[in-house]
Order: sequence, then C-alpha cells, then structure tokens
Amino acid sequence: MPFFIYILRMPIHFFSEEIIFKIDSPNKFKNWIKLTAEDEGFKIKALNYIFCSDQYLLSINKEFLNHYDYTDIITFDNSEKKGSIEGDIYISIERVKQNAETFGIAFNVELSRIIIHGLLHLTGYTDKLPEEKTLMTSKENSYLLKINIVPRGTI
Repeated sequence: MPFFIYILRMPIHFFSEEIIFKIDSPNKFKNWIKLTAEDEGFKIKALNYIFCSDQYLLSINKEFLNHYDYTDIITFDNSEKKGSIEGDIYISIERVKQNAETFGIAFNVELSRIIIHGLLHLTGYTDKLPEEKTLMTSKENSYLLKINIVPRGTI
C-alpha cells in the first residue's frame, strides 16, 4: 500500500474545541505518533487529540478529575485490550504557549513534547513520582530527537 494512503487511514485524529487551531504537518505528526506507539509495543486503534482553551480544559479537569487548577494536558485511556491504544488527549494551546515562553523554546517544540507526553501516558508511563517523571522526560526527549527536535534543557 502506498505510504500516503496508509497515513490517511491512520486512526489518529486532530480536533479543536472552543479555539481555532490546526496542527502544522498533521501527517508527519500522525506517522511519528504511530511509530512511537509501535516502539513502545502498542498499536493505535483510535486516538483523538483535542486542542482547546484553558477554560475548556479546566472544566474537564473539574468535572472528571475533581481538580481545580489549569493544566496543559489531560489524557483519557479508553483501551480495553492490552497493547492497544484507544484514547482522548486534551491539550490546552494557551498553556502550551505559556510553557514555551517560560522555557524559552519554540511553540512547536513544546507542542511536540506535550503530544508525545500524552501518548506515553497511554502506554503506561506516569509522572507522579520524581523517578517516574525522570523516565518520562527521558522518553519524551528520545522521541523528540527522532523527528529532529532538540528537547528543552538538552543543549
């Protein structure tokens, strides 16, 4: 099957809620996400990235997680089968922009990091404890380098 047809059939989708946002090079991102999942031993069955506002994500945080602070990402794992990914990843574009400013990096670098961060959550990685966060950051950096993005703090 030709590569371009394969990408079009990929079960990875990008949406926006309450904001106007389109990801640059969506097929490049889809392929990278798919390959990352495969590297971690997973197959993507259905994966939705929903780009939204701070307020939209805050309302989700309150309703579903009983948290009352802003966050850059919330990941919902809907998988029923081991080794299969089904989920929804909500990303606040406002928060990603603010994080990029805070760390002095380009928006696309921070967006790429957060996109792969959500996927890593769906493959079982967590970041609550310091050692978990260190491992997840290492994984993020490794996958960012695969698409020629130099992760923050590595120069």
